[in-house]
Amino acid sequence: MKFVKMHGIGNDYVYFDTFKENIDNKEEFVKYVSDRHFGIGGDGAIFINPSKEADCEMEMYNADGSRSEMCGNGIRCVGKYLFDNGLTDKTEISVISAGRIKHLSMNKIKEEKNPYTGLLYGKRTDGFVIDKIRVDMGEAILKPADIPVDLSKTDLILTDKNNTPDICLNLGLRIDGESLKMTCVSMGNPHAVFFVEDVDNYPLQIKGPLVENHAAFPRRVNAEFVKVLDRKNIQMRVWERGTGETFACGTGACAVAVASILNGFTDNMVTVHLLGGDLVIEWDRGKNRVFMTGSATTVCRGEL
Repeated sequence: MKFVKMHGIGNDYVYFDTFKENIDNKEEFVKYVSDRHFGIGGDGAIFINPSKEADCEMEMYNADGSRSEMCGNGIRCVGKYLFDNGLTDKTEISVISAGRIKHLSMNKIKEEKNPYTGLLYGKRTDGFVIDKIRVDMGEAILKPADIPVDLSKTDLILTDKNNTPDICLNLGLRIDGESLKMTCVSMGNPHAVFFVEDVDNYPLQIKGPLVENHAAFPRRVNAEFVKVLDRKNIQMRVWERGTGETFACGTGACAVAVASILNGFTDNMVTVHLLGGDLVIEWDRGKNRVFMTGSATTVCRGEL
């Protein structure tokens, strides 16, 4: 079967076009192809499926074979795949993932040849490809039960009189003998955001799995560790459930931006600096819509 390797600022997945391919036992299959030593290698795998509700369906799996509801970097690559491979001529498309439809606005450019191979990655006869994509990521979900967060498993810390347990703003989470303050947001998948002084040297490999598997999170959680640089810039590292540390996380960047705005640290539009590159996140608080803008890149094509 044929595959395409793509990444959104270093958050890499193996993509399979099920308009053409049929794949069974996806959980075990994903674990095999995601292995960086014995498989193709990636943070997981994404299946691009036909859909009656949208231009296509994104079916996304983590590297451990577990299903995930949403992937911000992955959905940008799905949009690029559809256009670059001639499955659509539109630059405004819809993609459904776990029952939720997202709308993508894509910027097309004339493709330049790969400097190493002299080949084009796109399959279109007009020579256009997609470089940057703006995604309407939908609403930021803040209610604990909807994220979900089990508040009976946490120590609630109210930072001011306006805070209530209706949102997970500065909750205390006991991890490894200490209490860490977190703000929780769901972007279709759950995130716990921690603000720290030093992101680069933070012991992510220790704290990440402890947060991911904490009893407060019935479906596990993605953990982001963040430093606010100024009103318009934040730096983050992410521990993704089912995968570990990744170079980027689109939904995580959205959750981090929302958490930073809720805490009064930043303006409503911020640039999030991740290990693999930057994402621009805007939160329209009046309409509660989060918008993410970033790149999508094709790495290679192959046959498995």
